[in-house]
Amino acid sequence: MQDTKSNWAGPLQGIRVLDFTRVLAGPAASLALADLGAEVLKIEPPGAGDDTRTFPPFREEVSHYFISGNRGKKSIVVDLKTEAGLALAKDLAAKCDILVENYRPGVMDRLGLGYEALSVINPRLIYCAISGFGMTGPLRDRPSFDIVVQALSGALSVNGEPGGLPTKLGIPLGDLVGGVNGPIGILAALYERSVTGRGRLIDISLLDGVIGMLGYLAQLAFFTGEDPKPQGSQHPNLVPYGVFPARDGSIIIACLTNSFWERICKALGLQERILDPRFDSLQKRRDHRDLVNQMISEVTSQKSVDELAAILEEYQVPHAPILGIREALAQPQAVAREMVVEADHQVLGKIPIVSRSIKFPGDRQPDPAAPPVLGQHTDDILRDILGLTAEQIHALRMSKVVA
Repeated sequence: MQDTKSNWAGPLQGIRVLDFTRVLAGPAASLALADLGAEVLKIEPPGAGDDTRTFPPFREEVSHYFISGNRGKKSIVVDLKTEAGLALAKDLAAKCDILVENYRPGVMDRLGLGYEALSVINPRLIYCAISGFGMTGPLRDRPSFDIVVQALSGALSVNGEPGGLPTKLGIPLGDLVGGVNGPIGILAALYERSVTGRGRLIDISLLDGVIGMLGYLAQLAFFTGEDPKPQGSQHPNLVPYGVFPARDGSIIIACLTNSFWERICKALGLQERILDPRFDSLQKRRDHRDLVNQMISEVTSQKSVDELAAILEEYQVPHAPILGIREALAQPQAVAREMVVEADHQVLGKIPIVSRSIKFPGDRQPDPAAPPVLGQHTDDILRDILGLTAEQIHALRMSKVVA
């Protein structure tokens, strides 16, 4: 049984992150570091703070969007348009291990907060810059949003139903890839620093990231000389693979090998099709895709989703009902993995939030803290990290350098 009273923050306990991110791509990266136990100091501008604090819908003026990407962080409001505010930011950078920002290339340099300037103050600083297109190339200065990256990467072109218009991915992968590649680069640089004693600049392009996630689709284009086409929920080369109708809904069935083809046929009472020469290889099933899908649909459409799930489970066929978001979060597997926990929010009280997706067997991290309200930790950070007195903090507040 894991110790529920553990004070172990995670493997990055003792690592401090200065977070100049907003909206989604950057906050996703700093969120991953917070989940791993780092102390994340989120620098927010006076007024509204992170843009996503203003994104509806709200509950008691708290945005769902901000809640989703900022658990476990500390918020400090600093006006970077003032000399005193910039000085505070530099003082914090001197006391941090990692800095993450997702402004357009050049913005932080113009503020005096770029890597070249801050590495002089703190040579051990690992500086991760996340942007739509990276620090080089003809699109370097162009603004970017998730759907733009999906379109330019080719990912949008293969998403959607055959013959229809391409469809944006339901999850914002064009942004969230920053939350994957950013921490990978940071953790690699953190290891390198343990050897060299020096930090490093990391250049994360969201477009690069999604292109890197094309996987076999890129290689398929290289091999065939043709663009892969949208397949809906189907696989370009594996059949059967996708959504099949049930009497009361639909179900996913996936066949990756001939052994699974045999199991599917037995489960659905199609034993005579196992050795049918039209279907006895991956290539042949792909060539007869419509016939295979029709054959299976005729059987599945006569049974309920629950009946199909029971049969497919018995024969160990990869399958799944299609769950809505609420049902997915409440399913027994998600509950067993503690993927939803309660957190105490300063305004909303106890709220459900999605928990960490990386687990460490044998050691238990405390449940993540709720996302901060704007400026919630300003005084704590100035006092505990920079060592400012109450009088100094009051003076900064009076001059509106911090809020």
